[in-house]
Amino acid sequence: MNNEQISIQALKYGNHRHYEWNTTLLEKTEGYVFVLGHYGRELQHYTKGKIFTIDNWTIEFFSFDSWFTVSADIVDGRITQYYCNICKPAQMDGSTVSFVDLDIDLIYKNGEWIVVDEDEFAVHSIKFSYPSDLIDRVWQELRGLQQLIARKGFPFDGAIEKHMAKIPRR
Repeated sequence: MNNEQISIQALKYGNHRHYEWNTTLLEKTEGYVFVLGHYGRELQHYTKGKIFTIDNWTIEFFSFDSWFTVSADIVDGRITQYYCNICKPAQMDGSTVSFVDLDIDLIYKNGEWIVVDEDEFAVHSIKFSYPSDLIDRVWQELRGLQQLIARKGFPFDGAIEKHMAKIPRR
């Protein structure tokens, strides 16, 4: 496995620091990166003013074209949850990947996909003065992501699972 360390930075609209964590690069193309989030890593959450310890492995996908991210929680060799942020396309600068989180999330847990944080989106659209075209784009991108998942499009076509073999055995 490549040992290149990649810092992930989630920002809020207006480039306000939201949270960040460190990962290891798994795959990089012109259009996306896959990274491995290590068991026991620390997540610095600036918005909440706390540091969280994450007690599972993740395979994470950041697209430089699409308006979503994917984090797949891996427990005992299987995916237990998908967490997708609706966001502006990620950017990579050196060993840092950053994205602007636009609040709405799509989560797969306990056998079903659910949309969360609509209340946060409503509050932040006012607080951060989201332009109306951005608000419309968020809902459009959410629908597009739901359709992509339903048709098992990339990266929901097995691309995430192929990286699971790279998780170190304990």
